[in-house]
Amino acid sequence: MPAILIHGVPDTHRVWDGVRRHLTRTDVEAWDLPGFGAARPAGFGSTKEEYVDWLIERLERVGEPVDLVGHDWGCIFTARVAYLRPDLVRTWAGGNGPINSEYEWHPLAKIWQDQVEGDRFMEELQPEQFADDLATGFDVPIDLARETVSHVDGPMKDAILRLYRSAVTTGAEWEPGLSAVSAPCLVFWGALDPACQIEFGRKLGASLHVSAVIEMDCNHWPLLQRPAEVADILEAHWSRHANA
Repeated sequence: MPAILIHGVPDTHRVWDGVRRHLTRTDVEAWDLPGFGAARPAGFGSTKEEYVDWLIERLERVGEPVDLVGHDWGCIFTARVAYLRPDLVRTWAGGNGPINSEYEWHPLAKIWQDQVEGDRFMEELQPEQFADDLATGFDVPIDLARETVSHVDGPMKDAILRLYRSAVTTGAEWEPGLSAVSAPCLVFWGALDPACQIEFGRKLGASLHVSAVIEMDCNHWPLLQRPAEVADILEAHWSRHANA
């Protein structure tokens, strides 16, 4: 039963590198979502529904239920998969990806959702400034922020805009299904996240009926700020449910 790690925006599989170095198990894979370091299939429109469908199709090819983990949009997508296809998910864990009708998109998301402002943002994006913004606004170590931004290419910019424009009402659409998720769940959350506030981590935990939400003393990217701690959290979760 492998573990599958799914990244968010604006990331690739590399966001999990630090966590993976601290994991003891060897059957762990971190996948690139289409448009985020991986080619988009023909006709793929990068909507939230298409990403969920893509994940389901790829998980079907694994051939057995997996330990599914997601961060940011990866959290949102994988929770949806756990609801739609419980047969594919042995356990689920996720963080810093709100799925709640009361959640208001952060300012940058609203820019991306605007047809004019979003296009202008991507056209004028300066990598060094974007990396500095991640470092100062989200406490991402500057070397890791620069590494992240170095992979923000044309296809990723387009995928981000299409995704966010499909996702204006995600919370209202997908929150109702959370209570039906049957896999053992864990929510971990960088409690200092200004974009995805801790209250929405708590709400996600309540919707999924988890016993407790692990509130971490870090910002939006625990994977980059606290990789060893995330690895410990995940391995404890998997061990706890070894017979799931």
